[in-house]
Amino acid sequence: MTASWKPGADVGSHIRAIDHVAIATANMAEPVALFAGVLGATLLAGGDNDTTGTRLMHLALGGFKIELMQPLRDDSLIAARVAEHGPGFHHLTFVVDDVDATARDLQQAGGRTVGTDLSSPRWRETFLAPKLTFGTLLQFVDTTRRWDVPATSYDIDDVLAGRVVWRDYIDCLRDSVGTPEADVSEASLRA
Repeated sequence: MTASWKPGADVGSHIRAIDHVAIATANMAEPVALFAGVLGATLLAGGDNDTTGTRLMHLALGGFKIELMQPLRDDSLIAARVAEHGPGFHHLTFVVDDVDATARDLQQAGGRTVGTDLSSPRWRETFLAPKLTFGTLLQFVDTTRRWDVPATSYDIDDVLAGRVVWRDYIDCLRDSVGTPEADVSEASLRA
């Protein structure tokens, strides 16, 4: 199934930047060894999304951002993708000025958005499925958070060990019983 793309919608005027390329993997430690260990990427943010069962890590490398994604349980969408296709490219993310307007213009242009989540101003998103975009999952987001500020209260090993968790798109250290405990300095840098 492909979209019948119609010219005239002004989708491109909403796009501000390419934010990142995401790579799905069953074991995040392996790509970390390449991207951070060999190529010199630095940690921007990371942590576990307990709701979706996904561990994420954002790395800065050469003026660009790479997101690594690892399933934490079998019902994670990333688990299904890795099981079916193996590790590799997952999606390309564009930052836009307004996700609502972008989704309307995409639909006017003949696309069908999926996975729209507008619940947090820190990260509002919608997607175009790979069936409509020549095999590439495209994500469109608007955000009130800066995503280019490196983490200072934890490191890559903390993310790999599950000691960091996302709470409303803020990366927080977990307390000793496994619930998020906000790191005020990190939250203030990213709010």
